[in-house]
Amino acid sequence: MTDSAGPGTGASPTGAGLIRRRRRRWVRYVALGVTVVVVGAVGVGWGAYEKLSGNITADNDAAAELARYEKERPTALVRGAQNILLIGSDSRSGDGNRKYGRDSGTERSDTTILLHLAANRQSATAVSLPRDLMVDVPSCRRKDGTRARPAFAMFNSAFEVGGSACTIRTVEKLTNIRVDHHMVVDFHGFKDMVDAVDGVEVCLKEPIDDKAAKLKLPAGKVVLDGEQALGYVRARKSIGDGSDTERMERQQRFLGALVNKVQSNDVLLNPAKLYPMLDAATSSLTTDPDLASLRGLYDLVRGMRDIPTERVQFLTVPRTSYAHDANRDQLVEPAAHKLFTRLRADAPVVVAKDLPEDSAAKSENAASGRSDRAGNSYKRGDEGAYDSAFDYEEESFGNRKSKGKQPAGPADTPPPAPTFRGNTAAEGGCG
Repeated sequence: MTDSAGPGTGASPTGAGLIRRRRRRWVRYVALGVTVVVVGAVGVGWGAYEKLSGNITADNDAAAELARYEKERPTALVRGAQNILLIGSDSRSGDGNRKYGRDSGTERSDTTILLHLAANRQSATAVSLPRDLMVDVPSCRRKDGTRARPAFAMFNSAFEVGGSACTIRTVEKLTNIRVDHHMVVDFHGFKDMVDAVDGVEVCLKEPIDDKAAKLKLPAGKVVLDGEQALGYVRARKSIGDGSDTERMERQQRFLGALVNKVQSNDVLLNPAKLYPMLDAATSSLTTDPDLASLRGLYDLVRGMRDIPTERVQFLTVPRTSYAHDANRDQLVEPAAHKLFTRLRADAPVVVAKDLPEDSAAKSENAASGRSDRAGNSYKRGDEGAYDSAFDYEEESFGNRKSKGKQPAGPADTPPPAPTFRGNTAAEGGCG
């Protein structure tokens, strides 16, 4: 009589005992992580594995909607490279979320990050997409089954209208980058993750007293608990210049500090801290079906543990105030196109807190005095620091076409990677 294994990850016809042993060995090396979730390894028993895996909600409706529009979606260019859309939901429904506002039955993407993992897993680039960015939102299916008409609207309205599927299709139309996976995280899970690692340290140049965010903090080094961290990354009007761009940069710095904390041995080698963090992370996650298990997440991010924090990069897509409404955003072109094309081709980008002093954009904009709401100088139509020495047509990095100016050296010498304003996870904490 031949033994048969039941369904599930790792099932095989070699015997239930062997299957369990293989599962246990595999679970000892499970790594669960993406920038806003975790990066690490965990040793847990099979029962704990089942619980953590069962915590994750599969976004089957989004998968069905995306399959409906498969023919119009971008194709992936580089095998092994991955693009994951991370969505922070501002839903007020659910346990613990109502205190952040009235539950109107709708939700918007309070934070959206396109995370690009290089095919060689030597770098990760997280690009924030402003919620106020004016974009073309396609016709999307609403929760009630009806379809919304295409509209030129704020980016975060896509999530309100048609959930994650609508947001993904909007991002793909905007960037021409194939979104391979997506994750949605809510307020409550974010707080619990921070609390599970005993808080995250940030550096504040000035004291914060924001009644709306219920946040009062002194200047200097501060360890934020979950509630404070949520207020810190969501506060807007009382911190900095009040712009959404400044808030996104603050979110990026915090995520860098969180990555540093999670990668530290204090968390990775301490099951008492690691398991609660994983429980909080998985409980707050809604993902595409392929990621809706610990195995799925592990297969995606197992190489991320080896990425140095200085190669985990954060930046905001080049943007400026919308021409018809200073309270809205629009892309700076061709800089945004250059960024999207390089990510799609898995080509390197470089981030820096300050743009190069000798860049054309910096010197010309200093003379013109033009800047966006966050003080970032741009000149529409000027490639400047985003495209210095970038002398090739980029429609295909596999088959570059010269624009007339050849680089010094061999014909196949790649042009230098353009520099974008941003920071790395190594800069996320207090120095």
